[in-house]
Amino acid sequence: MRSNRVMSVAGAVRVVSAGLLLLGVAAVPAAADASPSASPSGDSAAPTSAGTSFRTATEVDQGQRATASASTGDYLYWSFPADSGQRPTVQAKVKLPDKHASATWQIDVYDGLRRRQACQYGAQTRTAAQDAASVELSCTLRTVRAWSEPWSEDPLPGTYYIRLTTVGLAAADLGLPVSAEVQVDSKNIGGSAAVDGSLGEPLVPGVAVTAKEDDEDSGTTAVLSSIEPDDGWASGWWSDRWVWTGIGGVLAALAGIGGYALTRGAGRPRP
Repeated sequence: MRSNRVMSVAGAVRVVSAGLLLLGVAAVPAAADASPSASPSGDSAAPTSAGTSFRTATEVDQGQRATASASTGDYLYWSFPADSGQRPTVQAKVKLPDKHASATWQIDVYDGLRRRQACQYGAQTRTAAQDAASVELSCTLRTVRAWSEPWSEDPLPGTYYIRLTTVGLAAADLGLPVSAEVQVDSKNIGGSAAVDGSLGEPLVPGVAVTAKEDDEDSGTTAVLSSIEPDDGWASGWWSDRWVWTGIGGVLAALAGIGGYALTRGAGRPRP
């Protein structure tokens, strides 16, 4: 009888090993999702200009370093895509002229509904001293959620806007030349940020396009912006939440099998 129990326990151990091996193979995609977003290929040239409003914001992919030349006092706008499960970090650097007064620079991030998003951490506003050659800003947003209540201002998948400007400027410095650099990187959070819901469509603004036929305008139509993640929207459906759910189910089943093998009776006595 003891040998039968030992064989049963050994069989349960083999089942445990096989289940954990399968779950380890399944966890490979989750580990890939948890890594920071990769930089885009070098084929796409980084933008060298910025827009002056939400409608003219320059599109930039995550991982690209966009640059722009402007004048002190201008409003500079860029836009980038962010999908569910990502935690974007916006970094900006402004190179100042040789002679300038003390000025305060600020970077703001808005979602597809043009709602200003709060920075989870980072130096969103900084004051550059008179002898400063440059000023660096950063803003890490909250994790983008796949779904939220209509009254909530949680970050949702779609287009995000960056606005860079100076909020404290002496009149003598108005119009001085500056150069700006902006880069957006994201960290994929994984199953800890997953929610039971999803948007029907990402929050991507419409762009007015005039169609032409035979050198004549046939009308103006609205199409979605061309900016989107490299592997499409809602690409982060897989997360480590699936792995841990599977591990819990396997362990529960194995606990039942092991408990039965260790506590079952010896059976009916032989005649």
